[in-house]
Amino acid sequence: MADMDAFRDEIARWAAAGGAGDTAGDLAADLVRDLGLRTAVLLEGPSDLAAVQALAAREDRDLTAEGVAVVSMGGAMSVGRYAGLLGPPGLGLRLTGLCDAREEPFYVRGWQRAGAARDFHVCVADLEDEMIRALGPARVEEVIRSEDELRPWQTFLAQPAQHGRPRQQQLRRFLSTRKGRKIRYGGLLVEALDGARPPAPLADLLAGL
Repeated sequence: MADMDAFRDEIARWAAAGGAGDTAGDLAADLVRDLGLRTAVLLEGPSDLAAVQALAAREDRDLTAEGVAVVSMGGAMSVGRYAGLLGPPGLGLRLTGLCDAREEPFYVRGWQRAGAARDFHVCVADLEDEMIRALGPARVEEVIRSEDELRPWQTFLAQPAQHGRPRQQQLRRFLSTRKGRKIRYGGLLVEALDGARPPAPLADLLAGL
């Protein structure tokens, strides 16, 4: 039985091959049909994927059942290739997505080359920055403590480079200092929202699916 992980793996292989190979394209098209996909959400990386999945779960939504494929591209510079493969020139899916402000030009060009209507949401810095502002630094530190990372956090704060920096910037940097931490907290920070509204780019993305 087809599943979303199989689709993501096939798309990643197809993209790595530069869109070459009829077999890869045929397999991806078969999975689109089997899964009933209609929309592709293009995200820069796995931490964004974790956040989108966590918010969907928080809202009791099954995106796969809704025909939505959420895809991590491994970097914004790949957006042109993914948009071409998944959008109108390729599999014909509706495109939407989420990106950092500094990566917006890559998304604009990717959408234009794919002949797709502009439909993506932009974070001021990145999604981690948006989540920290939505939660507030104190709540993010509570999440860090709940994950038994108080000591690494305190060690990080003691570094000379962190002295005098705003707490939000310190937290954003801390989340990127260890492999896998950014991905893990992508979901944890969404779960910590409780009754608070998610950051606008993330909330608007889900609302538009």
